[in-house]
Amino acid sequence: MTDDRILRGIVLMLVFCLLAPLLDVSAKLAAQGGIPVGQITTARFVVQGALMLPVVLFMGLSLRLPRRALGFVILRAIFLILSTFSFVSGIAVMPVADALAIAFVEPFIVLILGSLIFGDHVGPRRIAASAVGFGGALLVIQPSLAVFGWVALWPLGTAFFFAFYMLVTRAISAYMHPVTMQFHTSWTGLLICLPVMLAAEGTGWAEFDPVWPQGLLWLWLFGVGFWAAVSHMCMTYALKYAPSATLAPLHYSEIVVAVALGFAVFGDFPNAMTWAGIAVIVSSGLYIIHRERLAARVRPLPSAP
Repeated sequence: MTDDRILRGIVLMLVFCLLAPLLDVSAKLAAQGGIPVGQITTARFVVQGALMLPVVLFMGLSLRLPRRALGFVILRAIFLILSTFSFVSGIAVMPVADALAIAFVEPFIVLILGSLIFGDHVGPRRIAASAVGFGGALLVIQPSLAVFGWVALWPLGTAFFFAFYMLVTRAISAYMHPVTMQFHTSWTGLLICLPVMLAAEGTGWAEFDPVWPQGLLWLWLFGVGFWAAVSHMCMTYALKYAPSATLAPLHYSEIVVAVALGFAVFGDFPNAMTWAGIAVIVSSGLYIIHRERLAARVRPLPSAP
């Protein structure tokens, strides 16, 4: 792998970290404007699916969904719906940076679930680092719980659902192109969300009863899907050009961008305990990445057939 390709991957990963928080900001602005969380979640799949279709056609990829992938795609869509719904529910009332910091325990959950489901070897040091990372999340959750109530636990749900989403992605990535995977997940998510929204219309159910957006609310709803599509395409191609071990530490710069945008747009700034929790989560995550690199170096090469 050449240095130019790795540099291209690093740049794309940094672009992802710059753009992904704009999805969160758009969702929070829509929620503050009175758009139900379920409608914001549905908007993500509507816009993302519409944007991904021309990309699939331009790249000459097949629109056919492999039969063996159908169940996995449905599961992937369900976990992404639950992850998005949980995160939007959280940021509707709490700062984006706080919610994102709590959701960043997802790599620790993936590590443990990967061991349980796929039999991945996880040493005691990485288990200990995961426990410390969860402790960091509690430092963020505690003041948020006092101020915002049980809604502060929504981002923790995001972490668990997104962890399952990542594991399903891992299961089908060997035989499905990431772009078509994203497209099929989008329209499948829409097919799941739309009937729920239609059934909830007129019920007064605050999280799902849709409303007709006014003015800039259309832009915020579009932004949810647009920034999701663009940022995740950047991440997809970043992983194509550079190893995940190289890119993973850069992902934590997303918290820095989230703090800056949260302060610029909403006037939110993390308190001392939240900063301490963020520091613990990031440090634990970086340590796990370090241990993954060491483990990769000592893994035996596959024998020749």
